[in-house]
Amino acid sequence: MTEHSTEETTTRPLATVTHLPVPAQADQVPAAEVLDSARAVLADRLDTVDLKKVEKVDLDAFEDAPLIPAWMKTPEGWAAWAGVFYRARRRGFRRWVRRQKTTHGHVPAFGRGARRSHDWVVGFEGVRVQSAAHAAHLATREARAAARTARYTPRLLGSKKELAMKVAEKATKEAEVAVALHKKAKKDRNRVRNLRATCVYGPALAAIGGGYVGAGWAGATAGALGTFGAGAFAGRQPYTEDADWTTDWRSLGDGDRMTAPMLDQAFRAAKVIGNDENVRVVQMPMLDASGAWNSVLDLPPGVPAKKAMRAVDELASAFGVEEAQVSVTKRGRSGRIELHVTRDLPFTEKAKPGPLLALEAAANFWGPISIGPDVRGLPVSISVVERSGLVGGEPGAGKSASGNTILLAAALDPRVILVLADGKGGGDLEPFEPLCEAFEGDADPESFYEMLVEQIRDMKARYALLKKLGKRKVTEELAAKYPLLRQKLIWVDELMFYTTDDDFGKKITKLLRNLVSRGRAAGIITFCATQKPGSDVVDTSLRDLLSIRWALRCTTPEASDTILGKGAAASGYNAKTIQSEMRGAGLLWAEGSNPRLVRADYYTDEQVEQLLERATEWRRTAGTLPDAPLSLADQLRAVGDADAVLLAGLADAYAHHQDDARSKARAAGADDEKADEVVVDWLPGSVLLDDLKAAGHTVTAERLGALVVRNDQEKAKRAWEGSRVAGYPLSRVMATITDRFGLTA
Repeated sequence: MTEHSTEETTTRPLATVTHLPVPAQADQVPAAEVLDSARAVLADRLDTVDLKKVEKVDLDAFEDAPLIPAWMKTPEGWAAWAGVFYRARRRGFRRWVRRQKTTHGHVPAFGRGARRSHDWVVGFEGVRVQSAAHAAHLATREARAAARTARYTPRLLGSKKELAMKVAEKATKEAEVAVALHKKAKKDRNRVRNLRATCVYGPALAAIGGGYVGAGWAGATAGALGTFGAGAFAGRQPYTEDADWTTDWRSLGDGDRMTAPMLDQAFRAAKVIGNDENVRVVQMPMLDASGAWNSVLDLPPGVPAKKAMRAVDELASAFGVEEAQVSVTKRGRSGRIELHVTRDLPFTEKAKPGPLLALEAAANFWGPISIGPDVRGLPVSISVVERSGLVGGEPGAGKSASGNTILLAAALDPRVILVLADGKGGGDLEPFEPLCEAFEGDADPESFYEMLVEQIRDMKARYALLKKLGKRKVTEELAAKYPLLRQKLIWVDELMFYTTDDDFGKKITKLLRNLVSRGRAAGIITFCATQKPGSDVVDTSLRDLLSIRWALRCTTPEASDTILGKGAAASGYNAKTIQSEMRGAGLLWAEGSNPRLVRADYYTDEQVEQLLERATEWRRTAGTLPDAPLSLADQLRAVGDADAVLLAGLADAYAHHQDDARSKARAAGADDEKADEVVVDWLPGSVLLDDLKAAGHTVTAERLGALVVRNDQEKAKRAWEGSRVAGYPLSRVMATITDRFGLTA
């Protein structure tokens, strides 16, 4: 629809149209008379027209001039024509842009044109040269053999010697002719190729070079564009399946597109279907945003989906890709599968920042927890409410980084109670210690056993409260109302170290089985991580209770089955297929779903510290931050014994002098690292007595000597402020504290 201009115009307004009287015999009035009378009215020439006096007009009596309406010559007409032209050009440009992504685009056309031009330059003369070279090699070998025979034939044989010489001479001439023919074939091939190359590449080089000489880079650009246009014109017709003789075997690994014939060919080669069977394409193969091929297929009747899932290795070979690039999963029913083939090896690119970094408020451990993306790039989340989990894999597969996804989500929810045990005895879980209600980081089975005994008591207290409230299990509302019922996460790293201990292994397994089987309804969630959770490491009665399984890279299918369950590898879910480059990737199997290949969200050490600082602040605000562990001096004061209080004063004195020494080192110009290395391990007895008296303790040198018993070597005098005096080593004070009260720093 044309828009009319709102500006004022000098043309006069249209005349008022007067209704014409209709004669009695209206069908006898010519149409031309009605048209002419209407024009007259519109031209404001008359108000009433007598149709009987209007002359007849021949409608076919037109001149040869084109019929252009008068309004087209007005500004509105020109605007309408310009709008139509603009929209047509814009639609044409959009069609051109969409066409560039298809095989009819200019870049693919130029690629086909370049290949066709190069194939024409190479030609078929190479076959003749190869044939001549083969004949020359055979003739040369025969001539060499004949010459050797003639050379070693004795002259005493007479005629045989002459016959051998003649045969050698004849073979030599034939070899010379064959070599000459080979050289001539090479020369002819090079001449023809050079001529064709001149015809193909000469104009392009001349256009680019001449343009650069004549107009600089602008001319070179124009020449390159002209060359590009000529190549695109040569390749304007795409290859068809029958005409493309460039390759005998078509595969995705060679950059070909996935088609229905390729799917039939690949599934037949993998022995999933018979030679006379076909797969039915439910969803045509298409590329997703990451460049991976997706398709939904129906296998022939009688062929289950697990047969295709077990043949992933064979399908990958048929597609020309790595086994880890092919994913086959069930889709709705037994015979329907979803095929996903990535262009590159998945999970080898740099991991994107995890979603926890974007949190502006506390996390919700009662809701879904983000684990990471799957092979399609879709985020995968799980719920851990009333569940327990097992994470396993070979060393270096990424168990610690994978566990951080769950641990950080729990730490960022101030309502969750953390109980962590590190069987490795390393520093992976140490950053979480200030947030933990209980922490075992020394890989001590006895301490871990005592920790589990305390958790059993807590579980019984929870059930007692639930029974009193008339509830069967802990819900989010109950946990918010009763602090005793807050969610609790028990995380055990390197479970193998604890369960294989000779003294406490069986006891630990029994307590863990009790917690896993009964603790879920009480709001206690247990996760275990180990390298190989076999029956010799984790008792099957405990392992089978862990409902969430996460199998990272394994060395054997049997090791994968120990995590995912017996028969998982035979069904197509084998963690052995995970490549070493796919760090942090594993098969995640939660309740009610099939295993999915997922890579855990990765958080660097700096990001972990940042998130834990945020979690500490939120827990402090919510009042759920655990109390810091008591210092050695506070532990001694809590004993209440007079000697313990005096030893606490000694501990405070050593700590005070050590802080002073480090402050002096910093004032002298030492950096923080060197200043922190300063240790005060000995103090004179007089200094200690003065500090104790200043702190309000009643003590004498005799009582101090009787409390901290030293040997002769420890009583030896040392230099102190220009003189030699006797003192007390810090090690002897610590040994006295441990021997008397069993406390350590």
